Amino acid sequence: MKPAMLHRAVAEGRAPAFGALLERGIHVDDCASAFPSVTPICAATIATGSWQDRHNIPGMTWYHREQGRYVEYGTSFRASQAFGFKRSLTDTIYNMNGEHLAARVETLFETFDDADLRTAATTFLIYRGRHEQQPADDNALARIASAVFRHPVKGPRELFYADLFATRPTACRSQLGLRGNRDQHSGCVGEHLVQQDLFDFLLLSLPDNDSHSHRRGPDAQVESLAVADSAMARVMDAGGGVDAFLETHAVIVCSDHSQSEVKATIDLFEAFEDWSVQQPTPNRRSPATPAELAVCPNSRAAQVYPLKRGETRLVRRVERALADLDGVELTMRRTDHPDGEISVRRGDAELRFGPGGRARDLRGRAWRIEGDQDVLRLDRDGDTVQSDDYPDAFARIWAGLRCRAAGDVFASAEPGYEFLDWGGGHHVGGGSHGSLHAVDSNASLLWCGTGPAEASARAQWTLTDIAVMAREHFASQRG
Repeated sequence: MKPAMLHRAVAEGRAPAFGALLERGIHVDDCASAFPSVTPICAATIATGSWQDRHNIPGMTWYHREQGRYVEYGTSFRASQAFGFKRSLTDTIYNMNGEHLAARVETLFETFDDADLRTAATTFLIYRGRHEQQPADDNALARIASAVFRHPVKGPRELFYADLFATRPTACRSQLGLRGNRDQHSGCVGEHLVQQDLFDFLLLSLPDNDSHSHRRGPDAQVESLAVADSAMARVMDAGGGVDAFLETHAVIVCSDHSQSEVKATIDLFEAFEDWSVQQPTPNRRSPATPAELAVCPNSRAAQVYPLKRGETRLVRRVERALADLDGVELTMRRTDHPDGEISVRRGDAELRFGPGGRARDLRGRAWRIEGDQDVLRLDRDGDTVQSDDYPDAFARIWAGLRCRAAGDVFASAEPGYEFLDWGGGHHVGGGSHGSLHAVDSNASLLWCGTGPAEASARAQWTLTDIAVMAREHFASQRG
């Protein structure tokens, strides 16, 4: 969600529920997203409070080195078709939570399940909890889907996931989670959960604004935010209206990233047409032909995996090939510095950074910095460094490239550009996200009845703070 569009929707009277929460709560419009700022990474960060160097979800499309195959979470219809619909859906619905999300990090559902709180969720990519949930079979669509999705999952106590999983019968339907149906489904489920007093913690997902913005562009979000607002109002009305609801509930509202306009595409595959690139293998039984590279577009970011590990010269060649593409703003890679270091390039200019120097970011973390600071448009005030163009840049880049499942070289697109996906899909004329730039990275964050009394409690808010607030809220309730 683009923060300015939330304020426009409220000002135009299209989002009265969100407007009421803004009036009564605290909000920021520059909560830094993950990098790449794509939904699977952001969802895992929201649900765990960790960046991907800990939660291990590296992108929308990534290469699974251990299994020798791509993982594609549904970038587009044609991208899923290229990798095989069943495989893409299995990775998204089952493997993301059951295998890909690191076991060492706790989700909010696991934390609160262990504390004997009643947990609940509507359709959200990260749902891992302690309760076994069987596939739904209480309606025709669910029974059709159960022919493919037959296995139980571990989720919250109450899980309502795209008609595929429904802990209890309701009248709520999402047409198997089709875009445009998900927000009303969440509103319906949330209303039921409030009326029946079935949760202590609810993750209410309202994802249709993202798909609407992809199609129509970020400046068309007022219409889709009005739909999301209706779902939120439905939930609060079930509790007696805004004020009555807030007497008994705390609320955190967040977007996982922003969106920016797309005017042109970047053909990542053309850049590597003279290389041997790993191809999709839709048939699980088909062995992949050995290749030099795996190429993973992630909307307005990209990752490349040299498949012969440790070949520094190959990594440098990949970096140069990416930098030569029109529309690529930044390239990034790990160096061989013994203490850990990342090189960021803008054309021929280079900046290198790693943990443990004199410089401090806005969250107080220490970094050593060498090279051209204009690469990341850094501003310095004594030892404090920040960038308006690339919020919380060091920590976000570091987490991205230090993720065990991530590629070796990253690219971030200029505003206005998007990488073609594996199916040739793009959002020219609409909106997208994924880059390090603030146009994709500054998200909205709003809280009522919990959290700090002032937005100034943190000089830089990030998605990691959401889980912190939720855990602290319940700890204080019990303490």
